[in-house]
Amino acid sequence: MALHVIVGAGPVGTATARLLVERGERVRVVTRRGAGPEHPAVERVAADATDADQLAALTEGAAALYNCANPPYHRWPTDWPPLAGALLTAAERTGAVLATVGNLYGYGPVDVPMSEATPLRPSSVKGQVRVRMWQEALAAHRAGRVRVTEVRGSDYLGAGAQSVVTVLVLPRVLAGKRAFVPADLDAPHSWTYVGDVARTVVAAAGDERAHGRAWHVPTGPAVSPRAIAARAAELAGAPTPKLSRMPAAALRLAGLFDPTAREMREMAYQFDRPFVLDSAAATDAFGIKPTPLDDALAETIAGLRPDPAEALTRA
Repeated sequence: MALHVIVGAGPVGTATARLLVERGERVRVVTRRGAGPEHPAVERVAADATDADQLAALTEGAAALYNCANPPYHRWPTDWPPLAGALLTAAERTGAVLATVGNLYGYGPVDVPMSEATPLRPSSVKGQVRVRMWQEALAAHRAGRVRVTEVRGSDYLGAGAQSVVTVLVLPRVLAGKRAFVPADLDAPHSWTYVGDVARTVVAAAGDERAHGRAWHVPTGPAVSPRAIAARAAELAGAPTPKLSRMPAAALRLAGLFDPTAREMREMAYQFDRPFVLDSAAATDAFGIKPTPLDDALAETIAGLRPDPAEALTRA
């Protein structure tokens, strides 16, 4: 029974902790407030993960250190560098594999499906932050100081997931109300299930062949926002969705009052054209197949309807 240390207890961190516990591993979850799933095999620790000394002490003896953190969207340029630096230092001091959960921001606008070979050309501040984190970790790996890997997914589905479709679309669809979406409603878009992120980051951490490179989380065929809303409504027994494209001016106006909306503006390119993830490499390497869309949507809907009487029932 090995020890695994997870920084962050959001949807991915929680799913990763639960997966490891199911496999009989010991798990230590580190957050500022000591949050995390309640389970006898999960130790929840309140600590400042930007404190490299403290994090290294918590990671001592661990097989892997998982970066599942996600600072507030508008604070990435200030909050990520010290956190990423502490994670890298802790992994280097303890010998734990550093397995980071990343995203696709580093690729910038693209017109073809993204694979791990797609050049990193970020057009956003947040993309530049993520690329810098990965380049520093990869340089340390190549210098023989530490073992690192990174897994990247697209916008998330799953219980508690925060994405355009889970925040702006599905709650309105389930309530039978019109949803205003800052996206081309018919452009194909990849959606990644958080459970598949957990399976992939655990597999990559534990496989020496996976170290020193990035992997794309196995993700199903791209589905447009309109199509995913329609399928969710069918599964939930909700009315036919009513969707309208949110004008760019409306998002700019919202950004005057909401820092998250303000930060979404530089990522708008992901939703004004096809945004497709090629994840064949990870499926071939680890044998992980993407969870069916209906199953991912079922969990998402149930999470949006916490009352069991309203939860999704399927024939």
